[in-house]
Amino acid sequence: MKIKKVVIIGSGTMGSGIAAHLCNANIPVVLLDLKTEIAEKAKERILKSRPPLLFESSKIQNLKTGNITDNFDNVADADWIIEAVVERINIKHEIYKKILKARKKDSVISSNTSTIPLKILSQKMDNADKKDFCITHFFNPVRYMGLLEIVRENSNDQNKINLLKDFCEKKLGKGVIICGDTPGFLGNRIGVYAMQIAMTEAIKMNLTIEEADAVFGRPMGIPKTGVFALYDLIGIDLMSDVLKSFKKELPEKDEFQKLTDGIPIINKLIDTGYTGRKGKGGFYRMNKVNNQKVLEALDIKSNTYSTARKVDLKIDKINLLDLINRDDKYGNYAWQVISKIIIYSSSLVPQITKEYNDIDEALRLGFNWAMGPFEMLEEIGLDNFFKKTGNIKNNPFLENLKNKNIKKFYDQRQKYTDIETLGKVKKAVTKIDINDSAEIYRFSDFNIVEFNTKANALDYNSMDALMKATDKPLIIINESMQFSAGVNLNYVMEFVKKRDFKSVEKFIKYFQKTCEHLKYSDKLVISAPSGLSLGGGEEVLLQSNYVVSHTNIVMGLVETIVGLVPAGGGCKELLWRWTQTDEAKNDPDFAPLKVFDIIGYAKTATSPLEAKPLLFLDDNHEVIINRNNLLPMARAYIEQNKNFKPPVKCKFKLSGDQVRKKMQKVLDELYNSKKILDHGMIVGKELANVLSGGDTNLSKEISEEQMYKLELESFMKLLETDKTQNRIVHTLKTSKPLIN
Repeated sequence: MKIKKVVIIGSGTMGSGIAAHLCNANIPVVLLDLKTEIAEKAKERILKSRPPLLFESSKIQNLKTGNITDNFDNVADADWIIEAVVERINIKHEIYKKILKARKKDSVISSNTSTIPLKILSQKMDNADKKDFCITHFFNPVRYMGLLEIVRENSNDQNKINLLKDFCEKKLGKGVIICGDTPGFLGNRIGVYAMQIAMTEAIKMNLTIEEADAVFGRPMGIPKTGVFALYDLIGIDLMSDVLKSFKKELPEKDEFQKLTDGIPIINKLIDTGYTGRKGKGGFYRMNKVNNQKVLEALDIKSNTYSTARKVDLKIDKINLLDLINRDDKYGNYAWQVISKIIIYSSSLVPQITKEYNDIDEALRLGFNWAMGPFEMLEEIGLDNFFKKTGNIKNNPFLENLKNKNIKKFYDQRQKYTDIETLGKVKKAVTKIDINDSAEIYRFSDFNIVEFNTKANALDYNSMDALMKATDKPLIIINESMQFSAGVNLNYVMEFVKKRDFKSVEKFIKYFQKTCEHLKYSDKLVISAPSGLSLGGGEEVLLQSNYVVSHTNIVMGLVETIVGLVPAGGGCKELLWRWTQTDEAKNDPDFAPLKVFDIIGYAKTATSPLEAKPLLFLDDNHEVIINRNNLLPMARAYIEQNKNFKPPVKCKFKLSGDQVRKKMQKVLDELYNSKKILDHGMIVGKELANVLSGGDTNLSKEISEEQMYKLELESFMKLLETDKTQNRIVHTLKTSKPLIN
């Protein structure tokens, strides 16, 4: 049996999200609801979604809509029927009754529930139907969250479960973890517990919500949202319902039960409409002060709001041991939270899973944690943990580790998949070279460079690692969420503050030299991006020999937003690609004008399908839907290209002043319509100068080195202006552009 058609019943957030991702995989899907109009509105939401749920808008053609009265016959030839209706058991049982009457033999049926046990969902089914029924718990947003928990019982047909796992891994790109029928499964059981511990400990220790979010965030390898802001994002009312479900389903003596009643302020917030971002606000809210939006934070004691305060812990990288050993309230808070998460998680092994690292992987894939509780324990060190922790009685997992008196306990990563992932392969490394910004993993026949800065922003050390790793074929890949958000502007601004522009120029020259070296190295260079691949990150991709790209990327040269031009070869490389088009062969100004439009507007692509028309990706690329496959595919490409030869250096013929005048006309129109202001005009002129070739004409030939020089000159000229510096400072502070 193969899954060729899917029917989804229920077009809410999860139903429509699953439908959209099936469309991405080119699987025909029918979305049914009470009324066709409801399903049609869901279709419209999919098309308008931000971030986009579709790789490209044309993928929506794989979706049909209907209602459960007139169009239920679609179930008859569906291979997989997914129930995603409201979490009310009587409604679900009625839907299952209809499905079981209409479905074809051997089809798979699943529920997307996150709260109702499988045994309750299937209690009215006979044994034959139970074999084909399971829970497929997707995480929201479905396109972007890697985790899929398949919950099954012993009564299930294991072949069906394997079929579903294989389909969801290969076609939908999910990290599929098989779970038993326990409350909250794996991800939510630990993830929600962690949120509640983080919240209750913060209140107990009188931390402000900003302080708690600053600790329970990047310093712990957890997304910067923190805990209180995450509550707002999910919905305070929804989180309240989740806790009620846990209270009902968890064993009475489970440690989580102490946290299921929530926090008194929660009910006050819900009663007054403060349900989070979808309501009037929550623990945070946006308020208008003097006609300007101001983020305000709640004082839990007084139930009043004041301007949110940024808390800087002076932590650049994750180091749990340093964090928990801090001699301040933040160190104490971190220890209380981390230790309780570790103790609770370990107490559930083997009850909820025999593979403790499945819990880690569930939190990585479903909550975007950099490491799960058992990896945290390994990172802290067993000796350090047992010295600091108190009673671990009645916790066989921890008692066993303590009695063994060992230093390391963690075994293989990512056991849920047979794919030779980056996480697995790193364990077999021959040698590691490390600097402050990147790591080189050296193997017998290839090297890997993995960036390790915040958002993998690039600096001198990042370039140094790339430069040193090309003694063998090189794969540039990261386990973290982003490939690279671009050049580290904080790094650049430290020099600017000292008026040390020579050091910035030295760095940009080294950036250019490194990217040129990657492109023309005797050894093959492959980039394997996922997540943000912007600015300098995109320039690394543009000058790699081959790109194996995950479907979830954001690509673009966005330097103009901060008042700069791409200076690591981005202008040069994108221009070269456009000069190879048929249109450029007939019109010498076509390519410069096209690239002027792309870079000037800082256009971005949110998938490889969107990136290809902009030539952010050329023909030398492959697209992978399962992120775990990035490394295997990159390695396979190395094997297939053992006789690799670097490309021939490119030469440009540009019309100089001729095309620059056309670009100036575009800038004048934008300026007169107030779409750009004074500094936007200056940035635009510098970009025009680079892309036109400077002082040249069509009778002259320009080398790549000359193009690099033009990029560098414009970059430095702009960086030395107050208005570009103001843009950079504003963006670093607010994550929003400044138009000046």
